[in-house]
Amino acid sequence: MNTGSYFERIDDHRYKPTPHAGGAWDADEMHVSPLAGLVVHALDRHLARDRDSGLVLSRISFDILGRLALDECEIRIETLRPGRTIELIEAIVHIAGRPVVQARAWLLAPGDTAAVAGGAGDRLTPPDALDSWPLTSVWPGGYISSLDVRPVTPPQPGRATVWLTTDLDLIAGEPVSPLASYVALVDTANGIAVRRPPTDWMFPNVDLTIHLHRRPEGRWTGLDTTVVFGPTGQGVTSTVLHDTAGPVGHAQQILTIRPQPS
Repeated sequence: MNTGSYFERIDDHRYKPTPHAGGAWDADEMHVSPLAGLVVHALDRHLARDRDSGLVLSRISFDILGRLALDECEIRIETLRPGRTIELIEAIVHIAGRPVVQARAWLLAPGDTAAVAGGAGDRLTPPDALDSWPLTSVWPGGYISSLDVRPVTPPQPGRATVWLTTDLDLIAGEPVSPLASYVALVDTANGIAVRRPPTDWMFPNVDLTIHLHRRPEGRWTGLDTTVVFGPTGQGVTSTVLHDTAGPVGHAQQILTIRPQPS
């Protein structure tokens, strides 16, 4: 069983990644997935401290602006569009004084729409009924080795449906929301349904956008993922997001595709 955390807090805005946050493309880089969860946690803290508006995070986008060195990071947050029913907030992650991730989140007012809810699709086979699969057979890195991965069906090139969880805390000794823990696993989608071996081809994502139609619950993140490579160096990873009660939303990642240097 893994123990520990992906990050340790330094002060109110700064965090130190542990080796468990190590990337898949480069062990000296930070994997986007736990960093995305850390950003959501920072947003949660900002909103709770600023005021409790009751608005619900419904979309968050992450644009990766530069190399994510496995080093101390700082997160600064600004409200771009305040409002009682709709709000837009931005978080910028800095490493070594440079912005490396820009995240923007739309928050919407909640309401009772149970009478008209529908169209989300079926539940996945629950993870307790499935066997673990070593994603480390495809990818290196501290983050990948921290995961419990359970395929619903055997992964195929460009297509996979899996459950993910981890025994690690997001931040050492600090409680986080179920949403932050959930988002901390979503960027893994680009690595579960590889079309070509990463030893031969590079296909990192330069963004991650998550849309949610309800709040995820529980410790499992379900990814129903399709990967498309285009003919001119671009690709898209598209994922239906699940928790054990059913679909919760969608995620998209744009890929830059190129052969590994010989």
